[in-house]
Amino acid sequence: MNLPHARDLGSDDIARTRLHVQPPTGWLNDPNGACRIDGVYHVFYQHNPAGPDHSNSHWGHASSPDLIHWTEEPIALTPTPGSIDEQGCWSGCIVDDGGVPTAVYTAVHDGPHNAVVGLARSDRTLRRWLQDPVGKIGNPDDPSIAEVRDPFLFTHGGKRYAVQGAGHPYGSPQLLLYSCDDLESWTYLGPLLTIDDPIAASVAPANIWECPNIFQLGDSWVIILSLWRQIDAYHQLFGVRYLVGDLVGSDGDELGFVARAGGTVDDGDTFYAPQALVEPDRVLLWGWAWEGPHRSAAQIQEAGWAGVLTFPRELMLDGDVLVSRPATELSGLRTELLEPDEDGTISAHTFEIVASGPVELVLADPTTGFRDQVVRTNGPGRILVDGSIIEAFGDGASTTTRHYPTATSRWQITSTADYQVWTLN
Repeated sequence: MNLPHARDLGSDDIARTRLHVQPPTGWLNDPNGACRIDGVYHVFYQHNPAGPDHSNSHWGHASSPDLIHWTEEPIALTPTPGSIDEQGCWSGCIVDDGGVPTAVYTAVHDGPHNAVVGLARSDRTLRRWLQDPVGKIGNPDDPSIAEVRDPFLFTHGGKRYAVQGAGHPYGSPQLLLYSCDDLESWTYLGPLLTIDDPIAASVAPANIWECPNIFQLGDSWVIILSLWRQIDAYHQLFGVRYLVGDLVGSDGDELGFVARAGGTVDDGDTFYAPQALVEPDRVLLWGWAWEGPHRSAAQIQEAGWAGVLTFPRELMLDGDVLVSRPATELSGLRTELLEPDEDGTISAHTFEIVASGPVELVLADPTTGFRDQVVRTNGPGRILVDGSIIEAFGDGASTTTRHYPTATSRWQITSTADYQVWTLN
């Protein structure tokens, strides 16, 4: 990854990544604005440049010509004092609006109950942004909806629509639908999906649905939802689910979604808030990998950074099951084959395991006797490791987790199947 500042900062921090999108310092969460403009991939992300805390939300930015070599770009969106986003430029997407790259994002002025959709426009480099001081829409006039956020735009029947995640901390989630052919003029069309859908109720129980994505794969439509739940006085994030089904109706307030199947997007313990990039021949997905249970708040503060984006992965349907695999381009990161020791131990910072059958990865420290099973695939699959992020793929499923190597720990592979280990660079 071509991030010189990140390399300098993390040169003696073996928990930092080398190949993933990760800012030099501070906090990272949700991927935003995934797009491809004039042949260049761009991924933005929630970012606090001032420290490893979830606050002061800007849009960080990285670009790549090939999904392998990434360049850290200037911060794109910054909270503006006295404006609609003075308490943060939160999650959203980017559309190429008649040749003008336009960020459509959640602008927060004085708390999550008063979020509006904000717009910011750029030139084709996506390095210089002009943030509109006027919000486009706020919360619908509905007492069952206390919070609305994370616009995601899509087209259907030649018209442009937006969905937003919504709900109530002590109520039920909704997915709201708007028409927005003209980004200056939004029309609320009501809910596209509610918890009254029995499959949604079974697969995606929550108080608020966050970070929605909606796109077409073959003849089916897929919705991805991140689950926000209120537990006593605190909220918790309960993973990411998908629904497969059909858009019914032809236009406007007649449009609805009927699910026929659903499941888990990634069964790891540190995966949340993914965003899709819909290309003509495939759908890519990035997720946020948070620090997880194996790293304390004190360790995060001492390190000065938190959060990383996953590698891009490609989404497909196997019947009505959403499956994923590493983006095709990532095979280009392989440099040379690595020969493990007799007990399966390897010493590497970034590597990939390619196995013909089940394989287990363990992080062990012989000086302390510590031994922790990191991940296991149940069939032929791949495991990609970069510092402290581990992404495993097998039988169409994916698992994202975080474990933290030290100067004395080693990765250890256990498998009765044939496998290869590649260093990545």
